[in-house]
Amino acid sequence: MPDIDNTDNIISEVQYQAITEFSKTLEMFSLNPSEARLFVTLYIEGKPMTLDEMSEALAKSKTSMSTGIRSLLDLNLVERVWKKGVRKDLYAANEDLFNKFMSSYVYRWLDAAERQKQSLEETRVLLDKDDFQVQTDQAEDLKDRLNDMIQFHCLISKAFADLDPNKDK
Repeated sequence: MPDIDNTDNIISEVQYQAITEFSKTLEMFSLNPSEARLFVTLYIEGKPMTLDEMSEALAKSKTSMSTGIRSLLDLNLVERVWKKGVRKDLYAANEDLFNKFMSSYVYRWLDAAERQKQSLEETRVLLDKDDFQVQTDQAEDLKDRLNDMIQFHCLISKAFADLDPNKDK
């Protein structure tokens, strides 16, 4: 007969290692370490959890869990679920890992690239104002550099749009 205590220890150790390692991957998607560990914990648990359960599982405050869940909800990586007879809010990880993370990551890049491109275009307009008609080599070189930077952002947007897992849906 297998040693139940030893089996529980092995399962706990594997679960801890999985949370630690997968969290490192998720941090590359701009999640902070706490959010990454929270998401992986919810995903591994495989069932909805309350803030109290998350707090106990991660040995963090309920306030910290609430903050993390809000961030994950904003990124559409977790969802609030309803369960009959349970009065506390329950949260579950979205199961479609690749599409959810890639979509979240791609949209953040697209949004940031568009905002930066617009800022650079507004900056370029300063060189084209009527009251700044001096056409020096330095001004022309600066315009060329600004145009290159704007083009760079256009290329980033195109590259990330091509990565969007939902583009063909």
